Amino acid sequence: MTTPPVPHIEIDGHLPSTEDLVVPALYGGYGHFTAMQVRDGRVRGLALHLARLDANTTEVFGSGLDGDLVRARVRHALDGAEMRDASVRVYVQWAPGADTATLMVTVRAPVTMSEAPQALMSVPYERPFAHIKHLGGFAQTHYGALARRAGFDDALLTGPGGVVVEGAVTNIGFYDGTSVTWPDAPALLGITMALVEPRLPDAGLPSARGPVTLDALPSYRAAFVTNSQGIAPVRRIDDTEFTVDPELMKTVASAYDATPWDRI
Repeated sequence: MTTPPVPHIEIDGHLPSTEDLVVPALYGGYGHFTAMQVRDGRVRGLALHLARLDANTTEVFGSGLDGDLVRARVRHALDGAEMRDASVRVYVQWAPGADTATLMVTVRAPVTMSEAPQALMSVPYERPFAHIKHLGGFAQTHYGALARRAGFDDALLTGPGGVVVEGAVTNIGFYDGTSVTWPDAPALLGITMALVEPRLPDAGLPSARGPVTLDALPSYRAAFVTNSQGIAPVRRIDDTEFTVDPELMKTVASAYDATPWDRI
């Protein structure tokens, strides 16, 4: 097993000192973040990332977050890492008694989701405060690890009665041969889903929210997952097999590719 490269990390615009690391070390489970793929200094859905950070900071800590500050911090970290293409995360925490939030930016090598069809293992878990991309995702990580040990690619989170919610780190859409249904359950609205969902009708593919349950999975012909790394088809959930539909994936990918790249 190879050790992954250490990411370039900046806290509040500079390389962290020991003192800077106190906040993430002591309050690491309380905060939120966004994850983005950067290509040539540009990001798909940048405005959505900034709006997410601002809204979540307001909800969690009671004060907003300036988007221009976030952009400046990300640009500075990219320059420090000497990278134009990268995987970037922006973490927001707020130490008790502090006047402002702490922003930590991490920069790693760019990643694109594999187009290989995925197998998902359903697990009984719903994220608390699911609409916030918050820290402390032990259960998601652990269920994902258990799924991989069982021969799956990742976990699929479900609620009471087998209600499908979301992937461990993805959103999921189901195709019945005519339209796409996104599970209507408390879940994080991922940026990629937010970009793709409203563009599907213009591509000739109706798209709607609706209840999805494990026992109803055989009524769907195909499925796919989305996150910041891209889009991939689903070939199986538990024992239910799905067709990998090239035309469906082409349409979804085209809707995603039509979204503009915004300069950081």
